[in-house]
Amino acid sequence: MSAINKNSGLRDQTAGQTALCAVDLDQTGLSYCGYDIVELAEQSTFEEVTYLLSHGELPDSTQLHQYATQLKSLRSLPPSLKQTLEHIPATAHPMDVLRTGCSMLGTLEPELGFDQQFDIANRLLASFPSMMCYWYRYSHDRVRIETQTDDNSIAGHLLHLLYDHPADALSQRAMDVSLILYAEHEFNASTFTARVCASTLSDFYSAVCGAIGSLRGPLHGGANEAAMALISQFQNPEQAVKGVKKKLQGKEKIMGFGHAVYKVSDPRNAVIKQWSKKLSERAHDQRIFTISEVIEKLMWEEKKLFANLDFFSASTYHFLGIPRCLFTPVFVCSRIAGWAGHIFEQRKNNVLIRPRADYIGPALRSYKPVDQRV
Repeated sequence: MSAINKNSGLRDQTAGQTALCAVDLDQTGLSYCGYDIVELAEQSTFEEVTYLLSHGELPDSTQLHQYATQLKSLRSLPPSLKQTLEHIPATAHPMDVLRTGCSMLGTLEPELGFDQQFDIANRLLASFPSMMCYWYRYSHDRVRIETQTDDNSIAGHLLHLLYDHPADALSQRAMDVSLILYAEHEFNASTFTARVCASTLSDFYSAVCGAIGSLRGPLHGGANEAAMALISQFQNPEQAVKGVKKKLQGKEKIMGFGHAVYKVSDPRNAVIKQWSKKLSERAHDQRIFTISEVIEKLMWEEKKLFANLDFFSASTYHFLGIPRCLFTPVFVCSRIAGWAGHIFEQRKNNVLIRPRADYIGPALRSYKPVDQRV
């Protein structure tokens, strides 16, 4: 392990090994289990990718059919979990909803042994969209939706629950690609949290709840929501240029730009940007996409900061009709695939993750009774 910069937050430090995900040495590429992310986004499905991250290999046609069928059968929620979700107010942070839903499911369907871990991973993968949408539709619309749909994909299922009807093919594919792009990204904060928890031999649900808690923080998740809030402020490109320049002059952080790992570009950005453009053309709404492009160009010219996956995911989700408060929970519905793979990997060759800290407090001193303290 390389020497640690004491103030770096472990940036650029190696903290373990993984066979799940690689950021290329030139820091412009990304692969899952040896498959380039661009190729996966163009040709595979989210179900294929989740299988890959759990098993290390892509499924054949029979395996994929059996796997997709199994996931489809696991979407329904227990009545007591629905009741719990109904008691969570509309004002709650949606990430708290998924954390609570995960924890509640863990009490109803506990992990009694590590031989159940694949089943639990599949259960969470299938039911997170149901939890998210059930709470949202009940708390905002007072509608108790049916959480079992006939959609063959998780992407289609998620959109169906939000729309109250099956989504069209373009929308389903756009969501599917988004889920693929968000599925895994090496030792990011939430994944590392999951591995730390798993290293204690805690249960699967606890590791996932910890990961959700880390993703809830605005320095990890939420950038796509913040990006959409920024884009929505402007009516035209000219306003956007003027407004963003003013924010930069005021030292405000523009979310959706730069990355903790990539230094030149985020390979996922070009893919999601294409889908944002396709959806904007279908909606006959060039304003949002054009403003996004202008901001992207300005940030590179002014700060040499590139758009990351979150920036054009914002407009993609906007055109898909996803409520802004659900942008990061959709991230959870995808990243559970990566978290699960890392929990499996940690457990396979487990060593307790227990780093040291350099003490910077007072030197050793003698205790004095309270009446002698000045």
